[in-house]
Amino acid sequence: MLLLLLLLGLPSLFLGVLVWVVLEHVFTTHIPSSVQHPAKLRFLHCVFLYVVTLGTILEKLGICPMPKFARFIHDLGINKKDPKVKVTNLRFGSIPVRLFQPKAAAPGPRRGIIFYHGGGAVFGSLDSYHGLCNFLARETDSVLLSVGYRKLPDHHSPVITQDCLNASIHFLKALKTYGVDPSRVVVCGESIGGGAVALVTQSLVGHSDLPRIRAQVLINPTVQGINLQLPSMQKNQRVPFLTRKFLMTVVCQYMAIDASWHHALLTGAFIPPDVWSKYRKWLSSDNIPKEFKSKDHQPSFPGPFNEAAYLEMKHLLQAENSPILAADEIIAQLPEALLVSCENDTLRDDALLYKKRLEDQGVPVTWYNVEDGFHGSVILFDKKMFSFPCSHKIMNSVVCYIKGI
Repeated sequence: MLLLLLLLGLPSLFLGVLVWVVLEHVFTTHIPSSVQHPAKLRFLHCVFLYVVTLGTILEKLGICPMPKFARFIHDLGINKKDPKVKVTNLRFGSIPVRLFQPKAAAPGPRRGIIFYHGGGAVFGSLDSYHGLCNFLARETDSVLLSVGYRKLPDHHSPVITQDCLNASIHFLKALKTYGVDPSRVVVCGESIGGGAVALVTQSLVGHSDLPRIRAQVLINPTVQGINLQLPSMQKNQRVPFLTRKFLMTVVCQYMAIDASWHHALLTGAFIPPDVWSKYRKWLSSDNIPKEFKSKDHQPSFPGPFNEAAYLEMKHLLQAENSPILAADEIIAQLPEALLVSCENDTLRDDALLYKKRLEDQGVPVTWYNVEDGFHGSVILFDKKMFSFPCSHKIMNSVVCYIKGI
């Protein structure tokens, strides 16, 4: 009888969630004028909110954790076989990986790409990024390894870095097996995967027993979770798909910080004055060029110090979690980089700060800012009617850069 009542109530539940999502989108979401096809983005954001909201309800009912439900929905698409690319599912120890190898004969070893997907440790998988990785492997004529690292809700920081690093080391030790030129290995990632690129390349500095990484590609990366009052965080705080509210939720979940500390995270109250004095030169809004600041951007950051908040969140102030804080001698030894940022992304300024950090230590940087881009747009590039011009701009810039390696 209970099951029958639940089934009868499902249509009302789904309809209620739909109405709530539409209202939330209408009253809380901002679509910048530079975004092409705004109606399409509004529709996709409503779908995004619907999945997250329904997943949250299922989690509260003890049926299924929201991240697992979200990934299940995200992975429902069917990945088409490409006759030009051989795809092999492997496991490096306990880490699932997917290998993409062009089928055409090559005169010698190919370029290698190690790819870390995005998704904020909530979304993203080998399947959802299959099309993107297949395209990169085919268009750049490279052997590509996609890493399926562990995620929420069962795993927290620093598991993504650990899995990406371990899988990368395994691959680097076996390049000849996969027909890869050890002098042309590129590490590439998007969003939290872009942050993993920064952390992995830093971790590999000084490993003389491994081939040196030739270049790093960071697409809309997150390289710090400390200053959430940067100009792009304020300007784009209500822009899909990574609103500042959702960003804080993801940071707290992945870093195992209680949600009650959201305000302290937002205001920077967890940062001791002496620590801010040390790292201000890398994290302050002062490092963002004037053209990327609005006239009314006057952040009072950080807020009054709260020692209890510091004890809860001090791990955010470690280079192992915020790669922009790595020592100068580490940064100076990093490979050349392509940094891709989107103008309508909360994380735009993370890319700008890391760009300056690299350039200050003499690391060559190629930077591309997509004027009509928004966070998460790159994964839509092969979704046909749901793709955006900015999606293709990002992919074309990455392909062009990698082909030059």
